[in-house]
Amino acid sequence: MSISANSDGNQQGNRLDPWFNTYAERAHNLRASEIRALFSVVSRPEVVSLAGGMPNLTDLPLDRLAESAKHLIATHGAQAMQYGSGQGWEVLREHITEVMSYDGILGADPDDVVITTGSQQALDLMTELFINPGDVILAEAPSYVGALGVFRARQADVVHVPMDENGLIPEALEQSIHDVRASGRTIKMLYTIPNFHNPAGVTLSLERRPRIAEICMREQVLILEDNPYGLLGFHSDPLPAIQSFSPEGVVYLGSFSKMFAPGFRIGWAYAPHAIRDKLVLASESAILSPSMVGQMAIAGYLRDYDWYSQVKAFRSMYAERAQAMLGALEEYMPDCTWTIPDGGFYTWVTLPAGLDAKSMLPRAVRAQVAYVAGTAFYYDGQGRDHMRLSFCYPTPERIREGVRRLSTVVHAEKELVEMFGAAFHKHDIDEVGPGIAPAPNAL
Repeated sequence: MSISANSDGNQQGNRLDPWFNTYAERAHNLRASEIRALFSVVSRPEVVSLAGGMPNLTDLPLDRLAESAKHLIATHGAQAMQYGSGQGWEVLREHITEVMSYDGILGADPDDVVITTGSQQALDLMTELFINPGDVILAEAPSYVGALGVFRARQADVVHVPMDENGLIPEALEQSIHDVRASGRTIKMLYTIPNFHNPAGVTLSLERRPRIAEICMREQVLILEDNPYGLLGFHSDPLPAIQSFSPEGVVYLGSFSKMFAPGFRIGWAYAPHAIRDKLVLASESAILSPSMVGQMAIAGYLRDYDWYSQVKAFRSMYAERAQAMLGALEEYMPDCTWTIPDGGFYTWVTLPAGLDAKSMLPRAVRAQVAYVAGTAFYYDGQGRDHMRLSFCYPTPERIREGVRRLSTVVHAEKELVEMFGAAFHKHDIDEVGPGIAPAPNAL
């Protein structure tokens, strides 16, 4: 590949992209997700994917949904196929206030709800509104890969705050705020997933929630609370949202993707009124209006179907799969450690000393099992000794088989590290021996 230059030294593109030098600076911050990069591999039927966070939809009443869709188009097709409000359909916003009541957000005003194209768009809009290049976003260590991609694209600087088995550590949050400000940088928000964290699988304890809210309000740090998994606790209703402790200090993000179906691409932001106004304007600039078909379909589902009983059925299904995952880890991979989720889709696995999850991934794929290396969930390259395992989509039998396959890779990797040392991962695989596996970038 060659890059030419004009007389003042500016790049003139290359043979792959003649427009290379015309992109905005932020375009060069766009990165392929490590999870998306795996899709072509994990879609092969012989591969057991413990990588993706796709909800299992086999228990959805698809026949009833088909009838509802037919009725919607037959009776309200002209409205469903038309543009809608940039803020979102009022009827659905009213239903969303009922959904949020299960998270302890009581008396919510539908006028402060903004419908978005999945909660991912709400993440992007909030970052667009608040972040100047170089501004700091505090985020748990680790954090959601989709959020990190948005933050990077918007030229934010992410500073990770430690977690433990009870979620974000308040003392560590205070210290991080102090350290960042002492360095002269500006903190704009804290991004957090308090319930059944992606990827860590842990839940912020009830005792810490008001403390986190108080710290951020005192320090004038806006909280961006992302709660896609809140209703999917295995054994109980959700703990009160952080928003319930600080209504003016939190923008709360929700989604129907995990509790219902991701194909509708409907999420929402519940924000203090002034921020709500800005969100509506930003959303209208981006998409004009969210899909009326999707909004009306979900509103009909919430109105006509016992949706909370369906959520409880999902809880039982995911609890069974989580138990299959944890039991298989205990049986096949006792030299690792992992988090014990009370809900959601994930567990966070710590590998034995010296193992590198990212370097090991090609050998796992060769063994027909996939996971996501921990590096995907950090802004700064941490996480090589971790992996995220997802139990939401495969059957319990496939989960057990996937963990068994993964264990053979981990055990073989451990033997190689014991034989050659941790420096084994710093060289090409062929330096250890030809034909063991493709290089990590071959996926």
